[in-house]
Amino acid sequence: MAEFIVAIELGSSKITGIAGKKNLDGSISVNAVVKEDASQCIRKGVVYNIDKTGQCLTNIINKLKKQLKHEITHVYVGVGGQSIRSVKNVIVKELPAGTIISSNMINELMDANRNMSYPDQEILDAATQEYKVDNQDAIDPVGIKANHLEGNFLNILWRKSFYDNLNSCFEKAGIAIAEMYLAPLALADSILTDNEKRGGCVLVDLGAETTTVSVYYKSILRHLAVLPLGGANITKDIASLHIEEKDAEKLKLTYGSAYTNDEDIDDKHSYTISNDSSIESRKLVDIIESRVEEIIKNVIYQIPSEYANKLLGGFILTGGGSNMKNIEQAFRTHSHVDKIRIAKFVTQTINANNADINAKNATMNTILGLLAKGDINCAGAPINSDKKLFDDVTKPTTSTTSDLHKEPRKTPEIGQGVVLTAAEKEKAEAERRRMEEEERKRREEEEEKRKHDEEEKRKNSLWGKITRKMKEISGTILEAEDE
Repeated sequence: MAEFIVAIELGSSKITGIAGKKNLDGSISVNAVVKEDASQCIRKGVVYNIDKTGQCLTNIINKLKKQLKHEITHVYVGVGGQSIRSVKNVIVKELPAGTIISSNMINELMDANRNMSYPDQEILDAATQEYKVDNQDAIDPVGIKANHLEGNFLNILWRKSFYDNLNSCFEKAGIAIAEMYLAPLALADSILTDNEKRGGCVLVDLGAETTTVSVYYKSILRHLAVLPLGGANITKDIASLHIEEKDAEKLKLTYGSAYTNDEDIDDKHSYTISNDSSIESRKLVDIIESRVEEIIKNVIYQIPSEYANKLLGGFILTGGGSNMKNIEQAFRTHSHVDKIRIAKFVTQTINANNADINAKNATMNTILGLLAKGDINCAGAPINSDKKLFDDVTKPTTSTTSDLHKEPRKTPEIGQGVVLTAAEKEKAEAERRRMEEEERKRREEEEEKRKHDEEEKRKNSLWGKITRKMKEISGTILEAEDE
């Protein structure tokens, strides 16, 4: 039986599909890679045309099936884009004196955080930062006696409309989603070392239309932001000099430099664009460096102040923009941080015949990171070579996404970039309501018991006994008088 994993990345302006197999030695063999231009339906990583995106996804799947010669039952999906951001949240629980913290208390904090409401936005993922027990930091507070428990969380949000649009696209294409991952977190897991995460670092994914900033410290994600700036902005800046965009892109790729020393600029030199047009060397340098500086300063601004001087791992650069000449020097100059690393490739061993992958130029890191996350076989039945592949492109490859989740997802997976499915959200809400009902009943029982204990205590007290005795004597006297 065929075995392969399929992953799809919705990038800034293109959709990439990949299929590969995990080998026993830990390496990954790539079987197929396909791309679709999605500039007409995706902007800055956000779906704005459902029908066209659905068609792009259908094309991706059909091309993969043709190469794999098998049906595809489901896919892993990576999401990112401008709609994603992170916000901090603190949940506080005051406890009776001498209470020992239990795992249920921790779960209650996490549930309370998950149930936070944000206008027009939804929690994609929640990363636990630290717990505070009586104002002391604690990684695992279970078993500690305390009066005050505080959970600090980093909630990753996206616009609810984007979530709905994305699901609609896959439904239209008849593609079941095995798992949905936050692309920046999948990328981080594939290119950052344990030392970089633990010591603290800033991962900067320099894309075409967006720049994604992920800040890690003590192996925990501390901040995530997607800036609406990327390499395409540099191209547009050059094109603003009445230059065709394709020529502007060529100028950027051929002569562009993120940083140039003044003494290395020849003010008299010009770059020829066509027979009748050219651009001065100084002007090109100024345009490119101004935009690069803006991007870098926005990246620096995203670093939370409490971690600014603690990030021993420095900056790790990846994405297509990291290929620009002298990008490391530009970051050193504007950030005053010496430790800069360009991550050209993932840490996994990849076997592939694809030129884009073997180029190891940081453009395929995210999709390879998503492929590494997959653990369910996506291969369906073999395709009959006699049957035309495109006869019925609208027929769904599987019934529903929820069918794939027959077993409950393991707890550790939540908080690691996994986006909950609609079915899982519904189940979580039902579980929350059940726990609330149980808690209400428990409180009622405790209140009844308290009242009962107080009544028994009152009855058995000295005054209670005297009162009862007096009532008995009074009753006896009244009975005697009646006789």
